[in-house]
Amino acid sequence: MTDPSPLSGPFIELQSVDSTNNYARSLIARGKASHGTAIFAQDQLKGKGQRGRHWVTEKDAGVSLTVVLEPRKAAVTELFSISACVATAATELLAGVGIDARIKWPNDLYFADRKLGGILIENVFSAGTEQGTWNWSVAGIGINVNQEWFPPELPNPVSVKQITGVAQDPRQLALELCRILERRLRMMQQQGFAAVLEEYNHLLYRKDEKVRLRKENRVFDATLCGVSAAGKLVVRHVLEEEFSFEEVEWLK
Repeated sequence: MTDPSPLSGPFIELQSVDSTNNYARSLIARGKASHGTAIFAQDQLKGKGQRGRHWVTEKDAGVSLTVVLEPRKAAVTELFSISACVATAATELLAGVGIDARIKWPNDLYFADRKLGGILIENVFSAGTEQGTWNWSVAGIGINVNQEWFPPELPNPVSVKQITGVAQDPRQLALELCRILERRLRMMQQQGFAAVLEEYNHLLYRKDEKVRLRKENRVFDATLCGVSAAGKLVVRHVLEEEFSFEEVEWLK
């Protein structure tokens, strides 16, 4: 089923799909995507997470949404701006149902110390490399909405219903998220990225607290200072350091 999206593109609703991000990328490859195309799945069989992990969902119980965004001549150095805009939009959505969510760098959604959702941004470049022209961002958002049971191998999941005691309509939440994201993207285009980055850092999970990180074979504790405009995690221990997502793994 296809309806107009609040993001000005089509809102495509699927009964079942392997991955909404994969579906979006196939639309791009066939020239069938436009800025604001949104894909919502009632059942996502092979959702994609960070670092090659899978995002586990239950049919009709969560938000499985991908939005296709056109950077519109933004520079490759501004890649993190889309990620931060999507993450802060998701926290605004959750605030609307009574949840004070935080963003665990780079873009997981947390309530207290439990994972409520995740975001995976995949970028499409004309030359097939990050030195090419940045043509599209494929923003996948997964939020646990009405789930009350999770596979035991997941360490710390939680759902909106478990937090609030109230069931929500995942489709309506997806549509509202599109509305919020459209407004935030327009504001960022008009006012710049600084305000979005400030909000992202305000919402940063465990900001100003000590965290444990691993870079290759080195494990160390450091105080989390914030995230830079380039999306690098800024920490302080003996010295202040910055790390990209590929460089360091957050342990606890």
